[in-house]
Amino acid sequence: MSKRAVDGFVPRRQLPEVSAEGLGRSPSGSGVRRRIAVSGANHAASPKPLSSPAISRAAQRPSTIRNSDRADIDASLREIGNLSDLDAPTAPDGRKKRGKKSKKPISRRRKIIKRGIIAFILIIVLTAGWFAYRALMASKSVFKGDLFGLVQQKPLKQDANGRSNILILGTSEDDEGHEAGYLTDSMMVLSIDQNKKNAYMVSVPRDLYVKYGRACDAGYAGKINVYFNCVNNDWKSDSAEDERQKETRSFVGEILGMDLQYSVHVNYSVMRDLVSAIGGIKVNIESRDPRGVMDSNFDWKCGTTRAEKQERCPRGHYISYPNGEVELDAEHALYLAMARGDIAPTYGFEQSNFDREKNQQKIMMAIREKALSTGTLTDFSKVTKLVDAIGANLRTNFETGEVRTLVSLMQSIKQDEIKSVSLIDAEPAILTTGTVGGASAVIPVAGTYNYSGLQAYIKKHIYATAITREEPRVVILNGSGIAGAAQAEATKLEELGIAVNTVGNVPSGQTYSSNKIYRVGEKTKSATEEKLKSLYHTSVSPSNELSGVTYSANTDYVIIITKAQSSKSR
Repeated sequence: MSKRAVDGFVPRRQLPEVSAEGLGRSPSGSGVRRRIAVSGANHAASPKPLSSPAISRAAQRPSTIRNSDRADIDASLREIGNLSDLDAPTAPDGRKKRGKKSKKPISRRRKIIKRGIIAFILIIVLTAGWFAYRALMASKSVFKGDLFGLVQQKPLKQDANGRSNILILGTSEDDEGHEAGYLTDSMMVLSIDQNKKNAYMVSVPRDLYVKYGRACDAGYAGKINVYFNCVNNDWKSDSAEDERQKETRSFVGEILGMDLQYSVHVNYSVMRDLVSAIGGIKVNIESRDPRGVMDSNFDWKCGTTRAEKQERCPRGHYISYPNGEVELDAEHALYLAMARGDIAPTYGFEQSNFDREKNQQKIMMAIREKALSTGTLTDFSKVTKLVDAIGANLRTNFETGEVRTLVSLMQSIKQDEIKSVSLIDAEPAILTTGTVGGASAVIPVAGTYNYSGLQAYIKKHIYATAITREEPRVVILNGSGIAGAAQAEATKLEELGIAVNTVGNVPSGQTYSSNKIYRVGEKTKSATEEKLKSLYHTSVSPSNELSGVTYSANTDYVIIITKAQSSKSR
């Protein structure tokens, strides 16, 4: 056991003394924990730890140190270097544990790089959070449902033919000084097939004459663009907005013969802000006039001074473009969408609203193409502006869970798979212009309020089947003796896309024991014949067996009804 001093400290073991005559070893011969002291000529000095100067003085007297003891000196010097380990803890095996080595200091360059990376990550996180907040707030004001629905991808609602139909309504209530801003200056239907990845656009003539089914400012009948405000004129209430859209979807859908599941209400600011956000668009002008298009109605935008007019209206008018591709900024895109040549001088707008509707479709297509381009979707400022434009000026009944599905569809549908269906260019014509109640209006060729031809035309193009592609035309004659039997069958056939030229009775004095189908056209229309045979459970007879019946030259089949088709065969 070690010996303790009175003050409680344990004295160190003494190292061997070094005399003037040479180096001595410890009595025990151990080389552990030695202490070197310098003695006088005839007596030993008081022992004390050897300092570096002492070592130096000893090294300067080589004559007093034997060469044979050089190894002992070196060992003693090494022990001095290990004096700092005397208080280190002892391991189980008896060896001293050494302390941890000090870390190498980080260079200034590495610190700068590290701080830069952290700052960059922080900026990304904060930016993404800010953008997400903006998007969520915009979504909350635009779409139905909770915000968590944005992470879903819910399928869109469909009609009986598997298509999702969206009614797009454009008003100008945000345009100060615009008379009757509550009217729907543009009405369009976008029909999408989620499986076949195609879409159709149909513009509804704003002047189409209709019965409202309720009392409106224009009375009980008038132009279709009045109906939206006729439902509810409270433009500040969200519930009134929902009611307007719901009732208008039902009303327009009944006229077109379509199930409209969705609606979108936009104002002028949406188009202006969208085009501005994506940095302008390109539109192909296709006028019947070789000069292109020009509408002087918006020349007040040119300014008053000569310099302003030269800068803003280089072609002499604010809306004036040659045929071909032109670039449009936000203001020019908006006013081209409004132009219809209603004030002279003008050219290229001979069809007035119909030309305007075609241009509106082109502008929509251009916005879609630019918005889905790589440059736009990766530009943070543009995406932010898009979100702001939509959030502030668009209202719809789309649910948040359907948004991702809609965006995905618009990205996956190719440009050439989005087709325009023109109601005014139909052949034979289904709509014409005229005067009703002293006002100009668009009315069906079949007669005011008769939309059967309009509905058949839409079905033939949007809901194209093997039958509608053949464009069959038939005459239906009632031989059953039951009033209205032929008309009932005509309605059912038109739902299948078979056009009915005439509905009447069989010639007087002729009787038929069963249903008959006669082919009177020059061409056999296979899909139509197979459907008619299955509906009326009879074969197709040649025309030479039919007598006493008159029909038009474009008729393909004459159908004699003696009993109605069964519900199972429809």
